[in-house]
Amino acid sequence: MEGEPTLRLRIFNLNCWAIRYLSKRRQQRVRLIGDTLRQEGFDLALLQEVWSEQDYSELKAKLAGAYPFSHYFRSGVIGSGLCVFSRFPILDTLLYQYSLNGYPYMLQHGDWFCGKSVGLVVMKISGIIFNVYVTHLHAEYCRDKDAYLPHRLVQAWELAQFIRHTSKAADVVLLGGDLNMHPEDVGIRLLRGWTGLQDAFAEAMRFEGCKNGCTLVPDNCFTDKSELLPFPLGIRIDYILYKAISSFTVKCEELKTTTGRAPGTDIPFSDHEAVMATLHIQRQGQPAGAALGTPDPALADVVAEARAEVGAGLRAARR
Repeated sequence: MEGEPTLRLRIFNLNCWAIRYLSKRRQQRVRLIGDTLRQEGFDLALLQEVWSEQDYSELKAKLAGAYPFSHYFRSGVIGSGLCVFSRFPILDTLLYQYSLNGYPYMLQHGDWFCGKSVGLVVMKISGIIFNVYVTHLHAEYCRDKDAYLPHRLVQAWELAQFIRHTSKAADVVLLGGDLNMHPEDVGIRLLRGWTGLQDAFAEAMRFEGCKNGCTLVPDNCFTDKSELLPFPLGIRIDYILYKAISSFTVKCEELKTTTGRAPGTDIPFSDHEAVMATLHIQRQGQPAGAALGTPDPALADVVAEARAEVGAGLRAARR
Protein backbone atom coordinates (compact mmCIF):
# COMPACT_ATOMS: atom_id res chain seq x y z
CA MET A 1 0.00 0.00 0.00
CA GLU A 2 1.48 3.31 -1.08
CA GLY A 3 2.52 5.49 1.81
CA GLU A 4 3.01 2.63 4.24
CA PRO A 5 6.39 2.60 6.06
CA THR A 6 9.22 0.68 4.47
CA LEU A 7 12.36 -0.96 5.80
CA ARG A 8 15.59 -1.91 4.08
CA LEU A 9 17.58 -4.69 5.68
CA ARG A 10 21.15 -5.61 4.70
CA ILE A 11 22.16 -9.17 5.54
CA PHE A 12 25.58 -10.83 5.45
CA ASN A 13 25.86 -14.63 5.43
CA LEU A 14 29.13 -16.61 5.48
CA ASN A 15 30.50 -20.03 6.29
CA CYS A 16 33.71 -18.78 7.92
CA TRP A 17 35.70 -22.07 7.82
CA ALA A 18 37.24 -21.27 11.20
CA ILE A 19 38.31 -24.66 12.58
CA ARG A 20 40.95 -24.32 15.29
CA TYR A 21 44.33 -25.85 14.33
CA LEU A 22 43.02 -27.04 10.93
CA SER A 23 41.74 -24.09 8.90
CA LYS A 24 44.47 -22.20 7.08
CA ARG A 25 45.18 -18.64 8.26
CA ARG A 26 42.12 -18.81 10.48
CA GLN A 27 42.95 -16.01 12.89
CA GLN A 28 43.89 -13.62 10.12
CA ARG A 29 40.68 -14.39 8.24
CA VAL A 30 38.49 -13.99 11.33
CA ARG A 31 40.05 -10.57 11.88
CA LEU A 32 39.34 -9.68 8.23
CA ILE A 33 35.72 -10.78 8.59
CA GLY A 34 35.34 -8.63 11.70
CA ASP A 35 36.97 -5.61 10.05
CA THR A 36 34.71 -5.90 7.00
CA LEU A 37 31.53 -6.29 9.05
CA ARG A 38 32.44 -3.26 11.13
CA GLN A 39 33.18 -1.13 8.06
CA GLU A 40 30.26 -2.22 5.88
CA GLY A 41 27.55 -1.73 8.50
CA PHE A 42 25.18 -4.57 7.69
CA ASP A 43 22.06 -4.94 9.78
CA LEU A 44 22.51 -8.66 10.37
CA ALA A 45 25.46 -11.04 10.08
CA LEU A 46 24.72 -14.77 10.04
CA LEU A 47 27.90 -16.83 10.47
CA GLN A 48 28.63 -20.54 10.35
CA GLU A 49 31.75 -22.55 11.27
CA VAL A 50 32.88 -20.19 14.01
CA TRP A 51 33.99 -23.24 15.98
CA SER A 52 36.06 -21.42 18.60
CA GLU A 53 34.30 -19.43 21.31
CA GLN A 54 37.48 -17.38 21.53
CA ASP A 55 37.01 -16.34 17.89
CA TYR A 56 33.39 -15.47 18.65
CA SER A 57 34.40 -13.44 21.71
CA GLU A 58 36.98 -11.52 19.70
CA LEU A 59 34.43 -10.80 16.99
CA LYS A 60 31.91 -9.72 19.62
CA ALA A 61 34.40 -7.29 21.16
CA LYS A 62 35.41 -5.88 17.78
CA LEU A 63 31.82 -5.48 16.59
CA ALA A 64 30.31 -4.16 19.83
CA GLY A 65 29.89 -0.67 18.40
CA ALA A 66 28.36 -1.65 15.05
CA TYR A 67 26.50 -4.78 16.20
CA PRO A 68 25.73 -4.41 19.90
CA PHE A 69 23.57 -7.55 20.00
CA SER A 70 24.84 -11.06 19.31
CA HIS A 71 24.33 -14.70 20.20
CA TYR A 72 26.47 -17.84 19.97
CA PHE A 73 24.66 -21.18 19.71
CA ARG A 74 26.28 -23.99 21.71
CA SER A 75 25.69 -27.58 20.62
CA GLY A 76 27.33 -31.00 20.46
CA VAL A 77 30.90 -31.73 21.53
CA ILE A 78 32.66 -28.86 19.77
CA GLY A 79 29.76 -26.45 19.26
CA SER A 80 27.38 -25.69 16.41
CA GLY A 81 29.63 -23.00 14.92
CA LEU A 82 26.56 -20.78 14.50
CA CYS A 83 26.38 -17.16 15.62
CA VAL A 84 24.44 -14.00 14.86
CA PHE A 85 25.45 -10.34 15.08
CA SER A 86 22.73 -7.70 14.93
CA ARG A 87 22.25 -3.95 15.01
CA PHE A 88 18.88 -4.54 16.65
CA PRO A 89 17.93 -6.05 20.01
CA ILE A 90 17.52 -9.82 20.17
CA LEU A 91 14.30 -10.59 22.03
CA ASP A 92 14.59 -14.37 22.21
CA THR A 93 16.72 -17.28 21.05
CA LEU A 94 16.22 -21.00 20.52
CA LEU A 95 18.41 -23.87 19.29
CA TYR A 96 17.25 -27.12 17.73
CA GLN A 97 19.80 -29.91 17.20
CA TYR A 98 19.03 -32.20 14.27
CA SER A 99 18.19 -35.77 15.23
CA LEU A 100 20.26 -37.35 12.44
CA ASN A 101 23.76 -36.04 11.88
CA GLY A 102 26.38 -38.37 10.45
CA TYR A 103 28.35 -41.08 12.23
CA PRO A 104 30.63 -40.76 15.28
CA TYR A 105 33.15 -43.21 13.78
CA MET A 106 33.68 -40.95 10.73
CA LEU A 107 36.26 -38.90 12.59
CA GLN A 108 37.65 -37.30 9.44
CA HIS A 109 34.29 -35.69 8.68
CA GLY A 110 33.43 -34.41 12.13
CA ASP A 111 29.80 -33.46 11.50
CA TRP A 112 28.54 -35.71 14.29
CA PHE A 113 30.76 -34.04 16.90
CA CYS A 114 29.53 -30.52 16.22
CA GLY A 115 25.86 -31.40 16.61
CA LYS A 116 24.53 -29.72 13.45
CA SER A 117 21.66 -27.43 14.41
CA VAL A 118 19.44 -24.52 13.51
CA GLY A 119 19.52 -21.38 15.63
CA LEU A 120 16.65 -18.90 15.91
CA VAL A 121 16.78 -15.28 17.02
CA VAL A 122 13.63 -13.20 17.33
CA MET A 123 13.84 -9.45 16.75
CA LYS A 124 11.49 -6.50 16.43
CA ILE A 125 12.60 -3.90 13.92
CA SER A 126 10.45 -0.83 13.24
CA GLY A 127 7.47 -2.66 14.68
CA ILE A 128 8.02 -5.74 12.49
CA ILE A 129 8.62 -9.12 14.15
CA PHE A 130 11.44 -11.05 12.47
CA ASN A 131 12.25 -14.70 13.01
CA VAL A 132 15.84 -15.09 11.83
CA TYR A 133 17.23 -18.61 11.42
CA VAL A 134 20.84 -19.64 10.85
CA THR A 135 21.90 -23.19 10.06
CA HIS A 136 24.56 -25.46 8.61
CA LEU A 137 23.47 -28.83 7.24
CA HIS A 138 25.58 -31.98 6.91
CA ALA A 139 28.30 -31.81 4.27
CA GLU A 140 28.04 -33.81 1.06
CA TYR A 141 31.70 -34.96 0.67
CA CYS A 142 31.01 -37.07 -2.46
CA ARG A 143 28.15 -36.26 -4.82
CA ASP A 144 28.30 -39.54 -6.76
CA LYS A 145 28.25 -41.73 -3.65
CA ASP A 146 26.55 -39.50 -1.12
CA ALA A 147 26.16 -41.61 2.01
CA TYR A 148 24.89 -38.57 3.88
CA LEU A 149 22.02 -37.65 1.57
CA PRO A 150 19.41 -39.28 3.88
CA HIS A 151 20.88 -37.36 6.83
CA ARG A 152 20.70 -34.06 4.97
CA LEU A 153 17.13 -34.75 3.85
CA VAL A 154 16.02 -35.46 7.41
CA GLN A 155 17.75 -32.26 8.50
CA ALA A 156 16.02 -30.29 5.72
CA TRP A 157 12.66 -31.69 6.82
CA GLU A 158 13.31 -30.94 10.50
CA LEU A 159 14.48 -27.44 9.55
CA ALA A 160 11.26 -26.85 7.61
CA GLN A 161 9.16 -28.16 10.49
CA PHE A 162 11.08 -26.06 13.01
CA ILE A 163 10.49 -22.92 10.94
CA ARG A 164 6.79 -23.66 10.48
CA HIS A 165 6.15 -24.34 14.15
CA THR A 166 8.16 -21.42 15.57
CA SER A 167 7.20 -18.64 13.14
CA LYS A 168 3.45 -18.35 13.67
CA ALA A 169 3.82 -15.03 15.52
CA ALA A 170 6.36 -13.58 13.08
CA ASP A 171 5.77 -11.05 10.31
CA VAL A 172 8.87 -11.95 8.33
CA VAL A 173 11.02 -15.10 8.24
CA LEU A 174 14.69 -15.03 7.22
CA LEU A 175 16.96 -18.06 6.83
CA GLY A 176 20.67 -17.90 6.15
CA GLY A 177 23.25 -20.64 6.07
CA ASP A 178 25.33 -23.25 4.35
CA LEU A 179 22.70 -25.80 3.31
CA ASN A 180 25.19 -28.03 1.46
CA MET A 181 22.62 -28.57 -1.30
CA HIS A 182 22.46 -27.40 -4.89
CA PRO A 183 19.39 -25.30 -5.84
CA GLU A 184 17.74 -28.17 -7.72
CA ASP A 185 18.41 -30.84 -5.06
CA VAL A 186 15.46 -32.60 -3.48
CA GLY A 187 16.33 -31.25 -0.03
CA ILE A 188 16.08 -27.62 -1.16
CA ARG A 189 12.83 -28.35 -2.98
CA LEU A 190 11.49 -30.00 0.16
CA LEU A 191 12.51 -27.09 2.40
CA ARG A 192 11.18 -24.38 0.13
CA GLY A 193 8.05 -26.28 -0.82
CA TRP A 194 7.05 -26.91 2.79
CA THR A 195 7.83 -23.40 4.08
CA GLY A 196 7.20 -21.19 1.04
CA LEU A 197 10.58 -19.51 1.50
CA GLN A 198 11.90 -17.58 -1.49
CA ASP A 199 15.48 -17.71 -2.74
CA ALA A 200 17.10 -14.27 -2.62
CA PHE A 201 19.38 -15.11 -5.56
CA ALA A 202 16.49 -16.19 -7.78
CA GLU A 203 14.34 -13.19 -6.80
CA ALA A 204 17.01 -10.46 -6.77
CA MET A 205 16.38 -7.41 -8.93
CA ARG A 206 20.14 -6.87 -9.22
CA PHE A 207 22.97 -9.35 -8.85
CA GLU A 208 26.73 -8.89 -8.60
CA GLY A 209 29.26 -11.60 -7.90
CA CYS A 210 30.30 -15.09 -8.93
CA LYS A 211 28.58 -16.52 -11.99
CA ASN A 212 25.26 -18.21 -11.15
CA GLY A 213 25.64 -17.04 -7.57
CA CYS A 214 28.15 -19.81 -6.82
CA THR A 215 29.59 -19.75 -3.31
CA LEU A 216 32.14 -22.56 -3.61
CA VAL A 217 34.35 -21.74 -6.59
CA PRO A 218 37.57 -23.27 -7.97
CA ASP A 219 39.31 -19.87 -8.08
CA ASN A 220 39.26 -19.70 -4.28
CA CYS A 221 42.72 -20.65 -2.99
CA PHE A 222 41.24 -22.55 -0.03
CA THR A 223 38.84 -24.83 -1.93
CA ASP A 224 39.57 -28.45 -2.73
CA LYS A 225 39.83 -28.30 -6.53
CA SER A 226 39.25 -32.04 -6.92
CA GLU A 227 35.78 -31.74 -5.35
CA LEU A 228 34.78 -29.18 -7.95
CA LEU A 229 36.02 -31.00 -11.06
CA PRO A 230 32.44 -31.81 -12.20
CA PHE A 231 31.51 -28.15 -11.67
CA PRO A 232 34.01 -25.88 -13.44
CA LEU A 233 32.09 -22.72 -12.46
CA GLY A 234 31.57 -23.85 -8.88
CA ILE A 235 28.45 -24.65 -6.89
CA ARG A 236 25.84 -22.64 -5.00
CA ILE A 237 25.25 -24.11 -1.54
CA ASP A 238 25.00 -20.99 0.66
CA TYR A 239 21.65 -19.22 0.78
CA ILE A 240 19.58 -16.36 2.07
CA LEU A 241 15.89 -17.31 1.98
CA TYR A 242 12.95 -15.19 3.09
CA LYS A 243 9.17 -15.06 3.43
CA ALA A 244 6.56 -12.51 4.49
CA ILE A 245 3.88 -14.10 6.64
CA SER A 246 1.41 -11.38 7.62
CA SER A 247 0.54 -8.05 6.01
CA PHE A 248 3.98 -7.39 4.54
CA THR A 249 5.80 -7.82 1.28
CA VAL A 250 9.48 -8.68 1.04
CA LYS A 251 11.53 -8.11 -2.10
CA CYS A 252 15.21 -8.68 -2.71
CA GLU A 253 16.55 -5.47 -4.20
CA GLU A 254 20.12 -6.68 -4.54
CA LEU A 255 22.17 -9.79 -3.95
CA LYS A 256 25.95 -9.96 -4.02
CA THR A 257 28.61 -12.55 -3.42
CA THR A 258 32.25 -11.95 -2.66
CA THR A 259 34.55 -12.92 -5.51
CA GLY A 260 37.77 -14.11 -3.97
CA ARG A 261 40.29 -12.00 -2.10
CA ALA A 262 39.16 -9.79 0.73
CA PRO A 263 39.78 -6.07 0.14
CA GLY A 264 43.44 -5.14 0.54
CA THR A 265 44.63 -8.72 1.14
CA ASP A 266 45.94 -11.73 -0.76
CA ILE A 267 43.39 -14.18 0.70
CA PRO A 268 39.61 -14.62 0.73
CA PHE A 269 37.50 -14.55 3.89
CA SER A 270 36.92 -18.30 3.73
CA ASP A 271 36.76 -21.29 1.42
CA HIS A 272 33.16 -20.16 0.83
CA GLU A 273 32.07 -16.88 -0.71
CA ALA A 274 29.86 -14.63 1.39
CA VAL A 275 26.27 -13.90 0.36
CA MET A 276 24.94 -10.38 0.92
CA ALA A 277 21.30 -9.40 0.38
CA THR A 278 19.43 -6.11 0.56
CA LEU A 279 15.78 -6.75 1.34
CA HIS A 280 12.94 -4.24 1.03
CA ILE A 281 10.11 -4.86 3.49
CA GLN A 282 6.84 -2.94 3.26
CA ARG A 283 3.52 -3.17 5.05
CA GLN A 284 0.77 -3.59 2.49
CA GLY A 285 -2.24 -3.32 4.77
CA GLN A 286 -3.66 -6.71 3.85
CA PRO A 287 -2.57 -10.35 4.13
CA ALA A 288 0.48 -11.14 2.01
CA GLY A 289 -1.14 -14.10 0.31
CA ALA A 290 -0.31 -17.69 1.12
CA ALA A 291 0.63 -18.13 4.75
CA LEU A 292 3.65 -20.11 5.85
CA GLY A 293 1.34 -23.04 6.54
CA THR A 294 0.19 -23.33 2.90
CA PRO A 295 2.41 -25.89 1.17
CA ASP A 296 3.33 -25.99 -2.49
CA PRO A 297 0.78 -28.18 -4.38
CA ALA A 298 3.67 -30.12 -5.97
CA LEU A 299 5.08 -30.97 -2.56
CA ALA A 300 3.62 -34.49 -2.50
CA ASP A 301 5.96 -35.58 -5.30
CA VAL A 302 8.95 -33.99 -3.55
CA VAL A 303 8.08 -35.72 -0.27
CA ALA A 304 7.79 -39.05 -2.09
CA GLU A 305 11.22 -38.54 -3.65
CA ALA A 306 12.73 -37.63 -0.28
CA ARG A 307 11.10 -40.63 1.44
CA ALA A 308 12.55 -42.95 -1.19
CA GLU A 309 16.06 -41.60 -0.56
CA VAL A 310 15.70 -41.86 3.21
CA GLY A 311 14.31 -45.40 2.84
CA ALA A 312 17.33 -46.39 0.75
CA GLY A 313 19.57 -44.96 3.45
CA LEU A 314 17.81 -46.97 6.16
CA ARG A 315 18.20 -50.18 4.18
CA ALA A 316 21.89 -49.49 3.65
CA ALA A 317 22.38 -48.81 7.37
CA ARG A 318 20.85 -52.18 8.29
CA ARG A 319 23.27 -54.18 6.15
